[in-house]
Amino acid sequence: MQRRAFLWYFGAVNCIRFLRRFRSSVAWAILFAALRASLAAQTADAVQEQIARVDAGARSGPFAPNWDSLGAYRVPDWYRDAKFGIFIHWGVFSVPAFGNEWYPRNMYQQGSAEFKHHIATYGPQSKFGYKDFIPLFRAEHFDADAWIDLFARAGARYIVPVAEHCDGFAMYDSAIDPWNAAKMGPHRDIVGALETATRKRGLHFGVSSHRAEHWWWYDGGMQFDSDVRDPRYAVLYGPAQPRTLPGQAARREPDPNHLETWLAPNTAFTDDWLARSAELVDKYHPDFLYFDWWIGQPAFQPYLQRFAAYYYNQAAARKQGPDQGVVLTYKMNDFPENAATLDVERGKLDLVRLLPWQTDTSVSIHSWGYVNNDEYRDAKSLIGELVDVVSKNGNLLLNVGPKSDGTIPGEARAILLEMGAWLKTNGEAIYGSRPFLVFGEGPTKVASSALDTDIQKFTAQDIRFTTNNGALYAIALGWPADGELQIHTLYRTAPYLPGPACSVELLGTPSALKWTQEEDGLHIQLPPAPPDEPAFVFRILAQHGAACGNAK
Repeated sequence: MQRRAFLWYFGAVNCIRFLRRFRSSVAWAILFAALRASLAAQTADAVQEQIARVDAGARSGPFAPNWDSLGAYRVPDWYRDAKFGIFIHWGVFSVPAFGNEWYPRNMYQQGSAEFKHHIATYGPQSKFGYKDFIPLFRAEHFDADAWIDLFARAGARYIVPVAEHCDGFAMYDSAIDPWNAAKMGPHRDIVGALETATRKRGLHFGVSSHRAEHWWWYDGGMQFDSDVRDPRYAVLYGPAQPRTLPGQAARREPDPNHLETWLAPNTAFTDDWLARSAELVDKYHPDFLYFDWWIGQPAFQPYLQRFAAYYYNQAAARKQGPDQGVVLTYKMNDFPENAATLDVERGKLDLVRLLPWQTDTSVSIHSWGYVNNDEYRDAKSLIGELVDVVSKNGNLLLNVGPKSDGTIPGEARAILLEMGAWLKTNGEAIYGSRPFLVFGEGPTKVASSALDTDIQKFTAQDIRFTTNNGALYAIALGWPADGELQIHTLYRTAPYLPGPACSVELLGTPSALKWTQEEDGLHIQLPPAPPDEPAFVFRILAQHGAACGNAK
């Protein structure tokens, strides 16, 4: 690496001397070409060195790079106990703060709202492109410790910043990608700062990569006069390939559930993807790693096996975490279900899943990154979602989109603090819990396990169950108007408990409850006024031999 750096420096110095001597446009062109070629050579060398490390590591450890071997993976207990994490979508896209975090793509899609807004606000894309937002991304108020303090107060047990979104700007100090936050914009290793602050608080740290979609992210900019076509910015904007297969209409939207209908990336791109993903593992030792959906494109399949083996083996070699386990997530059918952890974006499952899983959603409704005039969910809605997901053996990864200056929007802060207050009182029903034999009861269902099914309005008849340390928790997602909560599942002869109920308490209230267990369910007489809570947790113990309550 030192020799390559010297050669790069020597070449650049000689080009500059040539430029000063001749002061011509030809000399400028020669300089830019030389620097581009040198940078491309360095990047290619760094990619190949990283891939060599991946392949060596994938062959050294308990896992091999094939699905049969990776099927021995087990989700670690720290993750199953944590239940609640914070996702952070922050990047250059927070500067325009318009539309959503797909602004860098949509500003090059002719006719889109972002395209029109961009021209009206900043001028044509040939004069002011996405790259020109980078100097405006200063993060002047970013305070990693303050962020983590807020997230800890919210009750989160793991923190997951986006390391690289689809826009190609890395939020970490990358040796592969020169377009990164350590060298431009904030001039800080954002991911590194968050890792240090997270681990200092004793929380688990993760990263996400959305790099796969970068293959086609800027393809619209190739269709008209824009800076995407300027070779000086090829490292940031490239490859800018079409999404569709050859012979199909370029503006046609391929089926996102059938990624074989999308143009496959070439080997150079998938090699680069693998190297960048492994660089994150080597630099930050993440306990959790999230991949976005386009890794399901068939060309990624052998790379996913190589990466997973490398990630799991590296974690095992470092004896990472209290139970030596890491979490790698996937969407849809991108992995065999026992080789990694399923993530359902802004969605739910309709039943208990035997294997642990996760949903990710956001406090904001229209964008994952910060945009002006977004709408926000309320804490009651998100607590209901957390309860529903946990009852089905899942985790909730809740996203926050900071402003470009590094401040957390006030709406998001208020939501997080309200969730934290609820968890402080009721956390025993969430943290460390495991699902009951049935997830719950009530009229509100998920039609099917699907995307965009996360926002639901629960009723006073919707109840979800969890178990922890010998207790059953019935979490009521509303307060019955008639003052009685009836839990049909816990009827007198129900086979789900080791014996009849012997104790019922409402967490957060000192008052004793009156209750009876009848043939048609457990009837609980509620206090005259409900606690000031978004959801109500009842701790229920059952007779176990001569004792009231099960052994853990």
